[in-house]
Amino acid sequence: MEKRQIPYLDPRGRKVKILATVGPASRDPEMLLKLIRAGADAFRVNMSHGEHATHAETIAAIRTIEKDLNRPIAIFCDLQGPKLRVGKFKDGKAVIRHSGHFILDRNPEPGDETRVELPHPELFGLLEKGQRLLINDGKIQLKVIRADKDEILCSAVVGGVISDRKGVNVPDAEIPIPALTTKDRKDLAFAVEQNADWIGLSFVQRPEDLAEARKLMGGHGALCAKIEKPMAVRRLDEIIEMSDGIMVARGDLGVELNPEEVPPLQKKIVNKTRIAGKPVIVATQMLESMIESPAPTRAEVSDVANAVYDGADAVMLSAETAAGEWPEEAVTIMDRISAQVENDEAYLDRVRFLDTPPDQTTADALAHSCMTIADTVPIAAITVFTGSGSTARRVARERPSVPMLVLTPRLQTARRLALLWGAHAVMTRDIGSFEEMIAKGKRMALRHRFGVAGNKLIALAGVPFGTPGSTNLLHVVTLAGDELEKYEN
Repeated sequence: MEKRQIPYLDPRGRKVKILATVGPASRDPEMLLKLIRAGADAFRVNMSHGEHATHAETIAAIRTIEKDLNRPIAIFCDLQGPKLRVGKFKDGKAVIRHSGHFILDRNPEPGDETRVELPHPELFGLLEKGQRLLINDGKIQLKVIRADKDEILCSAVVGGVISDRKGVNVPDAEIPIPALTTKDRKDLAFAVEQNADWIGLSFVQRPEDLAEARKLMGGHGALCAKIEKPMAVRRLDEIIEMSDGIMVARGDLGVELNPEEVPPLQKKIVNKTRIAGKPVIVATQMLESMIESPAPTRAEVSDVANAVYDGADAVMLSAETAAGEWPEEAVTIMDRISAQVENDEAYLDRVRFLDTPPDQTTADALAHSCMTIADTVPIAAITVFTGSGSTARRVARERPSVPMLVLTPRLQTARRLALLWGAHAVMTRDIGSFEEMIAKGKRMALRHRFGVAGNKLIALAGVPFGTPGSTNLLHVVTLAGDELEKYEN
């Protein structure tokens, strides 16, 4: 009888993950496959653009490729969130004079160089003198002189051309609007229906914003809080606790803060999320010039490298892969930068500069032991048996020097871990005994090229098997090299 050939892709050879946004430039199945082969581990579906039918076709194509390659791929559905916008103008646009006055009001009539509608009644009576309004990604800056229930009189700190429906940022006030709009609710229901692995919640301001999304998800998928408002930074610890992961969304964050404030804040968010043992994604404008150019700038290369040195779980490409002219090249460059950083002899020291002390639990103590054993004894890989993925997150938090082969009976868990640092997740049947665990761990390590004859592996699991939160077993084994042949015969 002919042996069944099990398809697989070699381990990436890097620990940081790449999240690529899908759009017109990349949704073709052939291009999606190219992006995966170039290094993409997960795909972001931006719900701000496109129709549900188009997104459903994209997701179906990704799932087909996933099955063909036998590599779990995470799908990250990113909700648009409550974006504030001005109304329309008589001529489609107007010019606000520098240092001149400009009024935002509730009048639906088309605007001109003196005024325009602001169709968000919750802002009137809320804003105070001296607070800022940033329009069109901060290109226009207004300062409030007077605000009442019908109009907001402003002084133009920075004037310029303003056009229909441009976005408005209010960095100095917490806006009493729900985190989920009517559109977001529909998009979230669609994402759950499509079995999305991650849901990105935009413009989070407070931990309570996550509760409603969590309820609507009904236990499906993981919830990622996008940090892009200064108000969210003030309650960062609570938001991290309420979420399954964090995205440093530097686009709007960079609009509402001074540019020089963003880099240290990025490091703060990455560090706090890492200490919590949850995935953290650094996003927006990482290789922005590659939307039009086949090569990045040196500054962009350094930006990606710094995120990898900081120990981020994943780095993200936005328009570079969604609408750019060089999507495959953008993923390839990001893969090369990440691999180069991780090959730096100083990389591990830099990543571990952040102290992540284990919690006072057996599971955390064993995860920490995996790191110290791998630093002391030549270890090829850490094999982690997990149902929910929590054991893998504990090990990843320690940033071990060797890769982690995660074996799980749940496809949802394997997909979700595609955004976890250092994890190569494989779906496999559940185990029922210690002997079966060791045998399966060895076979999977050989099959997925995590070791050869004579290599040592660390096996981490919980007994009784199949019981969530029971991680209590660590075992070091040596590969004989013939485990696959014995099993298949």
